[in-house]
Amino acid sequence: MEFFFLKKKKKKKKSPKKPRSESGGAAGRGSGGRRCSIPARPSASLPPLARARRRGCRRTGGMRSAALRRCRAPALPAAPPPPRRGLSAPPPRAGGAAAAARKVTDNAKNSLASLKRENPRLEPTLAIIQAHNDQLIQEANKNFAKEIGLRVIHICLPEGSTKDEIVSEILRLNKDPNVQGLALDLPESLYNSKVLNAVKPEKDVDGLSSVNLGRLVHGDVRDCLVPPTVCAVMELLEDIGGKKVLLVGVRGAEGAALQSVLQRQGAAVLSCHWEAPQLQSELRHADAVVFGTTKPDNVPVSWIKPGATVINCAHDPLSEKHSYGQQNSPAAEKTVGSLAVAMRMQNMVKNVERWIQSQQYRKWNLHSLKLQPLSPVPSDIEISRAQSPKAVDVLAKEIGLLTDEIEIYGQTKAKVRLSLLERLKDQPDGKYVLVAGITPTPLGEGKSTVTVGLVQALTAHLNINSFACLRQPSQGPTFGVKGGAAGGGYAQVIPMEEFNLHLTGDIHAITAANNLLAAAIDARILHENTQSDKSLYNRLVPVVNGVRGFSAIQLARLRRLGIHKTDPEALTEEEISKFVRLDIDPSTITWQRVVDTNDRFLRKITVGQANTEKGFVRQAQFDIAVASEIMAILALTTSLQDMKERLGRMVVANDKKGEPVTAEDLGVTGALAVLMKDAIKPTLMQTLEGTPVFVHAGPFANIAHGNSSVLADKIALKLVGEKGFVVTEAGFGADIGMEKFFNIKCRASGLVPSVVVLVATVRALKMHGGGPNVTAGAPLKKEYTEENLQLVADGCCNLQKQIQITQLFGVPVVVALNVFKTDSPAEVDLVCKIAKESGAFDAVPCNHWSVGGKGAIKLAQAVEKAANQKNSFKYLYSLELPIVEKIRIIAQKVYGAQDIELSPVAQSQVDRYTRQGFGNLPICMAKTHLSLSHQPERKGVPTGFILPISDVRASIGAGFIYPLVGTMSTMPGLPTRPCFYDIDLDPITEQVKGLF
Repeated sequence: MEFFFLKKKKKKKKSPKKPRSESGGAAGRGSGGRRCSIPARPSASLPPLARARRRGCRRTGGMRSAALRRCRAPALPAAPPPPRRGLSAPPPRAGGAAAAARKVTDNAKNSLASLKRENPRLEPTLAIIQAHNDQLIQEANKNFAKEIGLRVIHICLPEGSTKDEIVSEILRLNKDPNVQGLALDLPESLYNSKVLNAVKPEKDVDGLSSVNLGRLVHGDVRDCLVPPTVCAVMELLEDIGGKKVLLVGVRGAEGAALQSVLQRQGAAVLSCHWEAPQLQSELRHADAVVFGTTKPDNVPVSWIKPGATVINCAHDPLSEKHSYGQQNSPAAEKTVGSLAVAMRMQNMVKNVERWIQSQQYRKWNLHSLKLQPLSPVPSDIEISRAQSPKAVDVLAKEIGLLTDEIEIYGQTKAKVRLSLLERLKDQPDGKYVLVAGITPTPLGEGKSTVTVGLVQALTAHLNINSFACLRQPSQGPTFGVKGGAAGGGYAQVIPMEEFNLHLTGDIHAITAANNLLAAAIDARILHENTQSDKSLYNRLVPVVNGVRGFSAIQLARLRRLGIHKTDPEALTEEEISKFVRLDIDPSTITWQRVVDTNDRFLRKITVGQANTEKGFVRQAQFDIAVASEIMAILALTTSLQDMKERLGRMVVANDKKGEPVTAEDLGVTGALAVLMKDAIKPTLMQTLEGTPVFVHAGPFANIAHGNSSVLADKIALKLVGEKGFVVTEAGFGADIGMEKFFNIKCRASGLVPSVVVLVATVRALKMHGGGPNVTAGAPLKKEYTEENLQLVADGCCNLQKQIQITQLFGVPVVVALNVFKTDSPAEVDLVCKIAKESGAFDAVPCNHWSVGGKGAIKLAQAVEKAANQKNSFKYLYSLELPIVEKIRIIAQKVYGAQDIELSPVAQSQVDRYTRQGFGNLPICMAKTHLSLSHQPERKGVPTGFILPISDVRASIGAGFIYPLVGTMSTMPGLPTRPCFYDIDLDPITEQVKGLF
């Protein structure tokens, strides 16, 4: 048992307030009695405590106990207090209750032991909030819980705690995933509906919440817990079918529960109070009597029908006046005391069993949203706004997420906690589908649209569980040229403006973390240049309150340096110098600042020009935020611990000896992890047809690895179930995004893809076949709007090449042909025919853009069939190969290059990374996405070219080496007419306009 004592905030009142009468079955009150107590339990009696009367358990001012007046009939809200005085051994009449308590305890103990055998890591925990000084109640709960095998946490609030303080503590425990049950032991003045209903119904061990009691009264016994005192009364009553049961002084919610249960067992139930004029008559005719409060002296025991069963829920052992239960009494009295405590623990075991069941995989109960497609198809934002999305908590429940596994952002977005992976670790994964494309053109291929259309078809039309996993779009392209990335037409993620703008702030978190590290680099160089070793040491390890100590990250650095000392005063001068000086070589700094805006004038800047920087000036640059290595880490990490380790391994520069300097050396790892702690959780959204989508991470595919997060995929694969599908998208063409998906992402995740969907369009293939250039905003030339079979056939060479690239990895490929109204049936048939002849498992025309998931049903069926084909997935190269050889394999086998050519700078970097031990990392080529070659203007399938490698860099935290092919910019620029000209906000409705 654990105890947590909180500081007293208010002085205890000298005398309890007179109870106020409240109307309603959930909070009724009586008058003139004593508080209930528990007879000693033979197997766990407490003689020393039984003789001591504690201040916290004084008599109440009403007929019933606090719990009785609020949500129970004849008992406390939690276990009634144990015996106090003169009860070192139970009276003879308590034998039945004690025996029943023993039986209940043994059954609960056996049930819990069985649950623990099936769930070895199970540690069932009951939290009890107490706001008085009665140690006897603690002991009673402790003893019963210990014998059964439960862990009990007592939250001991100070006397005088307010209801708001109690509720605050309840809400905290509601959120604690390690607490399966919650009970309250409070003074009478703190019980009201606000307090009792604050307890989460699934944790309500005492069954006092309105939800629990409502289910009980309505007969939903499978979904509720019966209050422990009610259970105790029913246990002590013998066969009551057809008998008359009288409840005296029993009111409130627990009284209603008791009456409901008795009636369900066939008893005729009457209820009255002690002052009722008909009391004598009713007592003489009742076969069983339940006292909710102490019998007044003016009600003689002779009124009770001889042989009637009398159950006292308010027996007070402190008083010796009432002895009508002795052997010469006309009635044999039974008390619920210890039995009620046992019943509470039995309820807790039931709660644990339900909790275990709740942790299991849940079958989906998804209700899709209906579409009413219009023709002509409206703009994307008009379509998005015309649909009413489900509340995200409703969607989460439909797909089997628990309430404590989501963090809601507004009405339509929620973060999903990584704890789900632990809960569903034994659940088999679903099928894993990758959507890739032919080499991109300005005409667009629609990979995101296919991804969304496919899951809409699978789930909304074929009733197959599916999840789309998409990247979060950068605001650079959103306000630049490309626009948003939510899909389009009737196959998009909604609300599209929320998807494309800010989302849940992940990119902003990456920007903050990235720039904190950049600031730390320059600041460290400045301080090392301007301070002695001693000054640096005194500032890095300051004296605080007379004590000097290393932080955890500083101790880790000392260990890496081979200094195994923990006392700052014990370091030698040489060790101090080694510790405080990173000696960063400014010319080797590779870490740049970032911003999520296309700003060409930040491609080269000068920092440190202010006088305060004391002449430390250097050239630097800004990258776009999604090019940050932290974004790549977010996309590839598998856990919070893994992310923290990756952040620490990030190499930001070399020291003057040529050794790598990391974020861990700078002492900033923990701070970066703090900034990223929410960004690591995938964001849940939905499609136009109400199917689930994860949006998480957004690295570009030309300058990074171009895939959404491993964590989103892993969580989705668990949620869809063994027969479900997770559809994720790789950036740009298959030669870039797909190759990196297989060689980098799959290596990080350990996941094996089932199918590749390769997206193409007739008009994009025409461009690859030699069609004229396209100018943004200008009308399309006739080659793209009129039938031209020869141009299509010539352009299919690019499609064939991408199919061949897919086959290198041994995964079945299905071609999805996005159909436009300008495509002729002959052109569509020709593309599908060539695709199948080139090795595609199938090729399917799709119309999801214009009609939604209905237009991708045939694609979904083809994907389902392909997923059942033999899969011989393999990586393209071994990590053990030299860096240059891995680059050459990608260039020749994927791009079709004749060979590669490294510049002297690139070769020098390769040699350095090999020497530093980074040679066994996968390769992430930074190359133009507009051609298989390094020359964007070369369409189709270029051959015979030499691929130039101008530089080689390393993202050690992310875990890859990235060669730069030709001249690659990591900061896009704005065109003459950016998208922002069309984006506006209605000041009245606050609606966004102009996004696409």
